[in-house]
Amino acid sequence: MKLESSAFDANDLIPAKYTCDGEDISPPLLWDEVPIGTESIVLIVDDPDAPGQTFVHWVVYDIPATVRQLPEHIAAVKTLANGGLQGKNDFGKFGYGGPCPPSGIHRYFFKLYAIDKKLGLAAGANKSQILAAIDSHVLATTELIGRYKRQS
Repeated sequence: MKLESSAFDANDLIPAKYTCDGEDISPPLLWDEVPIGTESIVLIVDDPDAPGQTFVHWVVYDIPATVRQLPEHIAAVKTLANGGLQGKNDFGKFGYGGPCPPSGIHRYFFKLYAIDKKLGLAAGANKSQILAAIDSHVLATTELIGRYKRQS
């Protein structure tokens, strides 16, 4: 699988528009080469450079296998128009919470998983619940890494 964004290239800086210094909206994402047998897609966005522990910025799951993109500015709703579900991020909210590192440059991992089943979790699941549900059901993974440093 391949994952990309029209907003930033792999390992480049994420534009401020998609962070707490800007509009704090989700960037557009596009993927392809989804393996045969995929029943759903999972997206997890997190920051392993956060102080203390990895900070989760966005979780979306049970995205239908036929979907190949998430447009910019996904609303903070439980169920997406495409049928996918959003979980709670570490801000304690549904939907996307953009980069907002306290200091230095942080890396943000946009991880996409092709799953051989629908998870069947209720909206609002967290990253650990999703990872437990996909255990032994992942057909393929890919990631896109963006970086961000707060504007002074």
